Amino acid sequence: MAESPPASPEAEEPDPLAFTPVALDRVRHNGWTERRQRDFIAALAVMGTVLRAARAVGMTKQSAYNLRDRPGAESFAAAWDVALQMGYDDAFGQAMERAIHGITSPRFYRGKQVGTRHRFDYRLALAVLNARREPPRKKVTQ
Repeated sequence: MAESPPASPEAEEPDPLAFTPVALDRVRHNGWTERRQRDFIAALAVMGTVLRAARAVGMTKQSAYNLRDRPGAESFAAAWDVALQMGYDDAFGQAMERAIHGITSPRFYRGKQVGTRHRFDYRLALAVLNARREPPRKKVTQ
């Protein structure tokens, strides 16, 4: 049986969250540095909400949207959209897993575990199915 040749680095799939950071006129140590932008996109993919991802990197939701709206932020905005979809897909998968297979939780009486309870979490699945992804904000021109 012939061995297949090792995969070359060029054959690897590109990172869907790779982007070009937004170039800023002046960079402040507590502002949107390149590192903070990358950490925000990674947090957005895990958390699935702009508010929590912005807080995770020490920034505000409004400043994140302002950064997204800047000229030259197209790559950042595209990574943002992919990260939000990844967060939603993960939450959807977990909710469906709970709905189909259920969850087991311990039951206690007077501080001692006396058994377990297995239940299906249909409400969570319905909430995820009905959830609307937060649409990207549109620029308001005056």
